[in-house]
Amino acid sequence: MGSHETEPRTTLPTPSTPAGCDGLDAILARPGKAVIALDFDGTLAPIVPDPEQARAHPDAVPALAALAPKVASVAVITGRPADVAVRYGGFAGVPGLEHLVVLGHYGAERWDAVSGEVSAPAPHPGVAAVREELPGLLERVGAGQGTWVEDKGHAVAVHTRRAADPQAAFEALREPLSDLATRHGLIVEPGRMVLELRPPGMDKGVALLEHVRDLSAASVLYAGDDLGDLPAYAAIDTLRSDGTPGLLVCSGSDEVTELRERADVVVPGPEGVVDLLTALAAHIG
Repeated sequence: MGSHETEPRTTLPTPSTPAGCDGLDAILARPGKAVIALDFDGTLAPIVPDPEQARAHPDAVPALAALAPKVASVAVITGRPADVAVRYGGFAGVPGLEHLVVLGHYGAERWDAVSGEVSAPAPHPGVAAVREELPGLLERVGAGQGTWVEDKGHAVAVHTRRAADPQAAFEALREPLSDLATRHGLIVEPGRMVLELRPPGMDKGVALLEHVRDLSAASVLYAGDDLGDLPAYAAIDTLRSDGTPGLLVCSGSDEVTELRERADVVVPGPEGVVDLLTALAAHIG
């Protein structure tokens, strides 16, 4: 599986698997029945040391606005709160993005471009308990220096990318954070130098399957870059086995090789994702 850095923006990559070729062909044949689903961080937005500074690639919104009117739906599926992803993505009030939805907190929240409103469940009580205990835990483990806690409302994430040794801090925190999560009925979702404590029962795969089936979509593309995207990859496998063609795209990362190995198409990060979206819109016509 190679990337396609040197190809022009209107050239579609050739998937490396027969199933991927079938997925791309199905999207092009009946775009009005296709769902284009994308992760946010690392896929539409470059990874940055401070998650609060993450913003969509400058060409992402124009690419999405060109593609969205031609397909059944464009869905951004993210662990972030939906309103934060909308704000950091610059998705609100953009002509052409009426078919866009943002499924935040792994699908527990939903923002629709048409209404501009977020629907969300009540917070899990375990999140408040974890929020209160985290500072003391980080101090006891000795991982407080350089770690950063992101409060997502319905979840809490501990980032280690700014620690002196990010990987060592990440490994030191895995077990104590798992214990903390278990005590309060939560799970730990590992990512690229981040450990997120969140309620169980929803992941990107569940969110993707529900969205595709709600729309009776005939094909689907999913693009992601991190471990949290693996359930969405598994959902594509499920859909394929049920007769719905799918295309798996990896927004290339050397930090997470499993997605690269399973993907039908590997592109060089958010810039490559934007190029792919632009090429899709151009080929659909």
